[in-house]
Amino acid sequence: MTQPLRDIGESILFSLRSLYGLHGYSHYKMNKFEEYDLYARNKDFLISDSVITFTDGNGKLLALKPDVTLSIVKNSKDRSDTLEKLYYNENVYRMSKGSRHFKEIMQVGLECIGKVDDYCIYEVLTLAQKSLDAISRNHVLSVSHLGILSEVMEKIAVPDGSRAAVLHLIGEKNLHELGSLLAGLGVCDEGIALLRRLLSIRGRTDEVLKTTGELLRGVVSDDTMTRFTSVLSALASEENLHIDFSVVGDIHYYNGFVFKGFVEGIPTSLLSGGEYNMLMKKMGRSSEAIGFAVYLDMIEQYIRKPEKYDVDVVLLYDDTSSLPQIGNEVQRLTDGGESVLSGSVLPEQIKYRKLMKMRNGRVDIIETDA
Repeated sequence: MTQPLRDIGESILFSLRSLYGLHGYSHYKMNKFEEYDLYARNKDFLISDSVITFTDGNGKLLALKPDVTLSIVKNSKDRSDTLEKLYYNENVYRMSKGSRHFKEIMQVGLECIGKVDDYCIYEVLTLAQKSLDAISRNHVLSVSHLGILSEVMEKIAVPDGSRAAVLHLIGEKNLHELGSLLAGLGVCDEGIALLRRLLSIRGRTDEVLKTTGELLRGVVSDDTMTRFTSVLSALASEENLHIDFSVVGDIHYYNGFVFKGFVEGIPTSLLSGGEYNMLMKKMGRSSEAIGFAVYLDMIEQYIRKPEKYDVDVVLLYDDTSSLPQIGNEVQRLTDGGESVLSGSVLPEQIKYRKLMKMRNGRVDIIETDA
């Protein structure tokens, strides 16, 4: 019998919570709402800039939370000599992708805030991989680095005010418009060719890391390349981890590693995350941070098909059967893993796999789609 969607979601949620707890992440619980100003100041960080607001009894404008990371940062300790490891599973309230309707969306993820070293980044990428694996073995975690892209843009003389537009076209994989934009900005042909070559490098870490290093030698600083190479070399054996510089984030919030997770059967990213030190600075914090979120509503929307039946068995009875006889038959069917709707009349427009009738304690199968 097909497992109900709700149970699948709960199973994945339990697996992810257990995974993060085993690695020392503490459960973070937040309120359903925050002051609206927190989200208004950081709208570009949100997936959707539409927020449900209301005014409390004191006249303060509040918002149903559309995001968890902002609240965690706001309420975290600002210390660069320690590390907070937190995970959460929270309902957020925003418009779902491809829709203009607000939805209550279950989101699960983790955050590391404070002293973020190479191992911390390695661990977060590993847990992102394991999170995808808990959902489907057919997945890919695509990893990029905004520090590298920023230094390349600086090297080829992309003006500061145009870098967000360049990254947007990179994220859309729109190389034609990207070339036109760069040419219009006065970037030389060699610079355009360098960026195009970088974006063409895509594949498993062990296959493309050397090529990346050779291309960027003398272009990107040693410190940036050393960290990028150190972390990803340690993950080179991961078959489902790929380097892909078309994975980007808002440079006003993200600065280093950025990544997205994809699962077969879902046309958009199911997981996204990265280092968001620029957000920390924007919120007046001196500490560093990295994290990711898994969007469980994507599983509901794409992986599972609608149930063919409302119920496995409809059991119709009349007054010739005793209450214990009816109850025992229902018990027998449910013990066998079948869902049962019992009654004296057949409900209208119900979809069932099997129709059974009980008379004088005897059960006959009247109709079946098995």
